[in-house]
Amino acid sequence: MALIHYPVLNRQGEKICSAITNLDIHDIARVSATYGIEAFFVVTPLKEQQELAKRVIAHWLKGAGARFNPDRKEAFLKVKLEDTLSDVIKKISSDCVHPLVLATSARRWKGCISWEDIEKIVQKNENECILLVFGTASGLHEECLKETDGIICPIEGGTGYNHLSVRSAVAITLDRISRFRRQ
Repeated sequence: MALIHYPVLNRQGEKICSAITNLDIHDIARVSATYGIEAFFVVTPLKEQQELAKRVIAHWLKGAGARFNPDRKEAFLKVKLEDTLSDVIKKISSDCVHPLVLATSARRWKGCISWEDIEKIVQKNENECILLVFGTASGLHEECLKETDGIICPIEGGTGYNHLSVRSAVAITLDRISRFRRQ
C-alpha cells in the first residue's frame, strides 16, 4: 500500500505536495498490521517531511512509544519511506514480476473498477502482489494515475456526501478486500 503526498491535487486542482501527518502514519500502520499488509509506503520527495516521518516511526520502534506500547512496534515495522510512486513500484517488483497497481479515488472516473470486479481481481490474484495507491489532499495527480493499472470506484455511503479522511478510506478498502479474501 502507498500513501502519496506528491504529486497530489489541492482543492483548485493544482499539483502540490501535501504534508505528512502523524495521525495518518500511526493509524494506517495499525490498519496495515491488522489486515496483513506487507508494507505501507509513505511517499514524498521532500527530505524535511521524510525526516518528520522518520521521527514518528522511530518513536514507536525505538523510543518511548516502543516501551510504552510494544504492540505498536509490529505495525510500525511495516512503514517504509520512498520518494516517488515509481520507486515503490520498483521496490515491490523485486518480490513479484509485475504488481497490479490500483489507485483509489473519491471521484468517480470513467471506466473505474467496481467493487464487484475488485472482488474477482483479489480472488484471482490471491498470491500475487497488489499495490493499493491512496492520495492525500484532494486526490492523486494525473502523473500518479498514469502509473496505475486502474482506478477503483469510490467508496459511497449512499448519502451523496463523499469526503472521507484517507485513514477511513484505507480502513474501509482493506476491510472490503480482506472480506473478499476470506470468502
